[in-house]
Amino acid sequence: MNIIKLNAIDSTSSFLKELLKQQYVENFTTVVAENQINGRGQIGNIWSSENGKNLTFSVLVKDSIVDNNFVFVLNTIVSIGIIRALEKFKINKLAIKWPNDILSENKKIAGILIENIFKGNNEIISIVGIGLNVNQMKFDDLPQASSLAILKNKLFDKELLLKEILYEIKFLITQLTNNVKFDFWEEYHHLLFKKNIPSVFEDVNNQQFQGIIKGVTKFGKLIILLEDDSIKEFNIKEIKMLF
Repeated sequence: MNIIKLNAIDSTSSFLKELLKQQYVENFTTVVAENQINGRGQIGNIWSSENGKNLTFSVLVKDSIVDNNFVFVLNTIVSIGIIRALEKFKINKLAIKWPNDILSENKKIAGILIENIFKGNNEIISIVGIGLNVNQMKFDDLPQASSLAILKNKLFDKELLLKEILYEIKFLITQLTNNVKFDFWEEYHHLLFKKNIPSVFEDVNNQQFQGIIKGVTKFGKLIILLEDDSIKEFNIKEIKMLF
């Protein structure tokens, strides 16, 4: 696996996209930055990371998704891979908060942002951006954020963490590509934050409502049982879950 290590850069995902324009890039090439100046989260949010304390990296994934109707499957696989890796380090109470956050003990420790490039020959190239809070100890004005160091009261080896995360992601994607039978949807739903628990949501009009998460569709829509006993599916930009 080709790993490109950089010091300071605007965005590892942007670097990888530019590299793709210039040359052939092998599958699972990974770009890691000690300081990512302009990292992005979901829906344009900024991913804030203290210099040298965390893992910020992007992974090139090719030949895994052949149908653009199921691009969310990659998000599912990556989320499971990160959690499997973190379990090796005894990180407790891990969960996936729809659509792209990884939690531990109800605190956000990681985020995922996947950008898909659709080629004319039906090829889909994905750039998987991942930010993991590792050794950062303070998160000003981010009460729901935490890090592995805070949770376990010790510092972690970032290189070892990266190695394990990349191993798990590559392993799962290879299984998917080779049609190896494993029920990743069952594992994903088992890890889904607040599944079957009454929760509060907010829509695009800033109106709050209650509902119960029943699952996520293969298209990435959140399935919610509403107070009137109806079932409704929501896109990523339509609602957000309140802690």
